[in-house]
Amino acid sequence: MLQNHYEKYQQNAVLTSSPGELTLMLYNGCLKFIHVAKKAIEDKDIETKHINISKAQNIITELIVTLNLDYSIAKEMRRLYDYINRRLIDANLKNDISILNEVEELVTDFRDTWKEVIAINRKKQFRTSGQA
Repeated sequence: MLQNHYEKYQQNAVLTSSPGELTLMLYNGCLKFIHVAKKAIEDKDIETKHINISKAQNIITELIVTLNLDYSIAKEMRRLYDYINRRLIDANLKNDISILNEVEELVTDFRDTWKEVIAINRKKQFRTSGQA
């Protein structure tokens, strides 16, 4: 019963989130799957490792698909996302935690930067709506 309520909460959170918040959720999900994959490598659980690295790759693919390539920064991000994806493949093939640590650091940097962007935008919105 509690699990069902949690799933409904998660679904509502996704449905009511802004695009920026959804991107933040994707980064956090990617980090969660990387963490689980690292633990699975330590536990020699190859199936769980593979499943979670694949989930992280799916998130990176989604981030790539949603980029607006009209902006030069998006083209740079695309290159970094492609690099992250290749490194996830390497980590999966080699069962290499050090590669996952590298990817985790990159995704964490993206996530933290994205959090700052959201906070700045909220402050701007608050200021402009407060002046109306």
